[in-house]
Amino acid sequence: MTLSLTNIAKTFAGGTKALLPTDLEIEKGEIVSLLGPSGCGKSTLLRIIAGLETPDPGARIVFDGEDVTQQPVETRKIGMVFQSYALFPNMSVRGNIGYGLKMQKLPKAEIDARVEEVIALCRLEPYAGRAITELSGGQRQRVALARAIAPRPRVLLLDEPLSALDAALRGQLRDELAILLRQFGITAIFVTHDQDEAMAIADRVAVMSEGAVAQIGTPEALYRNPATGFVAQFVGDAMRLGGRIEGDTLHIPGGALVLPGTASGEVLVRAEDIRIVPNGPLTARVETVTFLGTHYRIALSGVTEGALFALHTGLSAPKPGEAVRLSIAPEALLILPKEIAA
Repeated sequence: MTLSLTNIAKTFAGGTKALLPTDLEIEKGEIVSLLGPSGCGKSTLLRIIAGLETPDPGARIVFDGEDVTQQPVETRKIGMVFQSYALFPNMSVRGNIGYGLKMQKLPKAEIDARVEEVIALCRLEPYAGRAITELSGGQRQRVALARAIAPRPRVLLLDEPLSALDAALRGQLRDELAILLRQFGITAIFVTHDQDEAMAIADRVAVMSEGAVAQIGTPEALYRNPATGFVAQFVGDAMRLGGRIEGDTLHIPGGALVLPGTASGEVLVRAEDIRIVPNGPLTARVETVTFLGTHYRIALSGVTEGALFALHTGLSAPKPGEAVRLSIAPEALLILPKEIAA
């Protein structure tokens, strides 16, 4: 086991509990994302793993069988990539990558060999002699990754590595980052609030809420079998339908839906599972229609207490103000216990 976290918690001065007792086991070479909204504790957990924050008493952090709980950050053999990249503008690409190796006082021949190795791995050969200020955002990200892995760390930690980029570049580099991390073969943990980023890059995702891990699993497991309403909403944007359950039927303002068997709790649905059909059991009014290229995103009123969104494919869509009928397959409904839904 590369990384074992036991009873990791953090209480700040004044009694604020930023992180509740947390246990995690991360396998060698695994890529794990800490996903959640601002203030959920994900960055605090990452900083504790790095040694930048001290956990509450009783915590235990083990790397490859070695207890590093009391070790300072400089002896943990951690690679870190920050949101800002924290590169040295007065140094070249090659100088930035080799800086950490010089601090380790490695022989010059070994430093040069490692620098050239990661330059090739990160496809930075054309830019090796350039100043950081001459690079694009995507190129800087690759330099930050190269610098972090050059010292051959035991674990690579990334804190919102794509958030400083514009939306178009972020989508492109998300896929590139996933490829690079797997080429490195290194254990990696990255923090993000972007569900698409987490699901595209990570082997497993730990969804965090209010200082605790609400659920951890593969992207597919979280999407198809969310444990709580919070997870269902955060991974896949599920919407609560509200209403009243009687036997195997859900009664909501727009009509009645058949459930997949008798159930209790709350019912959620995702936009892609709502169908606009000629004779569906639900009635709704179209409020807005947004064309997104491959589909339309349609805001609907009258079905639940709030707005409901449907993804509609086809060459045309209903117009705002039109009345439509909807259907939702029983097996597409997510039924979760109310008491554990956030």
